[in-house]
Amino acid sequence: MSTDEDTAPPSRVLTVPNVLSITRLCLLPVFLWLVLGLEADGIATAVLMFMGISDFFDGYVARRWNQTSKLGAILDPVADRLYILAVVIGFVLRDIIPLWLALVIPARDLFLWFLVPFLRTRGYNALPVHFLGKAATAALLYAFPLLLLGDGTGLLAEASRVLGWAFTIWGVGMYWWAGVLYAWQVRTLIATTPPRTPATHG
Repeated sequence: MSTDEDTAPPSRVLTVPNVLSITRLCLLPVFLWLVLGLEADGIATAVLMFMGISDFFDGYVARRWNQTSKLGAILDPVADRLYILAVVIGFVLRDIIPLWLALVIPARDLFLWFLVPFLRTRGYNALPVHFLGKAATAALLYAFPLLLLGDGTGLLAEASRVLGWAFTIWGVGMYWWAGVLYAWQVRTLIATTPPRTPATHG
């Protein structure tokens, strides 16, 4: 039995989720300019919050109104990864987070990137995103605006800093845990699926 998502036109480009993903990508250099150039932390925090909220609505609209597409399946995770990369770069340059944290988070994606050639030997380009990976990304999306708000003085900054680091530690832990689970899935796939043989042409 096929679902509505299965029958969605795969080649659609102009959909609400795709527009939201493209908007997030366009806002990344704006965020870096705000946080590094102007040091306008209030506006930069608002931009981070918008990108986090739009990431939620991206997936919700795609499922609720059947606006899934092949482009969206690529754009959404790419926007998420570049969002995380841009934020850790901006934060480490502002001394909001330590260098080791800025290296640990992207290192997980680099680790998964090295698994892609093994997937392709079995005819896959990627594995489906599971709940733990989504939860880890969501925790980091909550953490980043709080960490930026915490880079100041006063009661609000102190509370934001505590909450921000709590979400960060939890999010990074889940992020790497999800990465280990992905690696185990790749191992299982390689062990149970025969290598894909190249098509021959007569």
